[in-house]
Amino acid sequence: MAYDVPAHFPLPIYERELAQATSAKIDLGRALFYDPILSADSTISCASCHSPYNSFAHTDHEVSHGIHDSIGTRNAPALFNLAWQPLLMWDGASNHLDMQALAPITHPGEMAESIKHLMVKLKRSTIYTALFKKAYGIDTITSQKMLQALTQFQLSLISDQAKYDKVKQGNDTFTIQEQAGYSLFQAKCNACHTEPLFSNYAFRNNGLSPDTANYDLGRYRVTKQTQDSFLFKVPTLRNLSYTYPYMHDGRFRRLNQVLNHYTAIDNQNVHISHELSSGVKLTSNQKADLIAFLLTLNDKSFILNQDNKFPRSILLPTKENQH
Repeated sequence: MAYDVPAHFPLPIYERELAQATSAKIDLGRALFYDPILSADSTISCASCHSPYNSFAHTDHEVSHGIHDSIGTRNAPALFNLAWQPLLMWDGASNHLDMQALAPITHPGEMAESIKHLMVKLKRSTIYTALFKKAYGIDTITSQKMLQALTQFQLSLISDQAKYDKVKQGNDTFTIQEQAGYSLFQAKCNACHTEPLFSNYAFRNNGLSPDTANYDLGRYRVTKQTQDSFLFKVPTLRNLSYTYPYMHDGRFRRLNQVLNHYTAIDNQNVHISHELSSGVKLTSNQKADLIAFLLTLNDKSFILNQDNKFPRSILLPTKENQH
């Protein structure tokens, strides 16, 4: 197995894929993830919206941008600890990583590429001929193997070395303020942002007013069930210092703004999820304590991990052969 599954994490959903992982498959997926060859005009890669320096989210704009400067409607979610996520994307539109990549690749406002044409480009590439051969033992390049390789790389993005993890492993201790914040978190936040992954990956209405520009109905777009209107997947709270702006539409840039939203929630909102029906009341000092704890969820080693970065040794030497 090419992955080290954290001992204090629950069993992953992608056990079969984890068992089938090899370094060669991960290297192939890593190259594909960073290569703009996946887009119609070779200007947009997966990493364009999912930067390793931002915990595979993005911070330079509220919502994602795509081909020809197209502007999306949602903030690009962080990509790590995906092996524990039963449904993907803000609205749960995809139920497996192998299929998820099809959405951005073929979306006219993201990469705008056809799978058929992408296969033509990959087969012309000497670098990908070699990478597919090394990963799968055959010369044939197929869309299925391409998607599986992307899955393998994304599953390798495991973040489990934050201070919180070291405390849980008995290798560190919280400060007095961090411990106070942890107690607040357990009492007021853990129902949805369940540790150790810091999300239950369910879909909730957290009381945000609808974005008047996009009027995003959330999970309703997938299920067409009225009760799913304005439900969005609960995001993980890990690596918050790197993954701003926050919420599905990136409307908040600071953690204080997020906490102020929750403390000001209208308890009479009949659509809000039941976990928030009593409100989340916090004093100024409690907000400071809670933020101190949330900062212990930052995993700097994950951000700096060179194994996750652009594979210069793979892509740059033969870049001219790819297109």
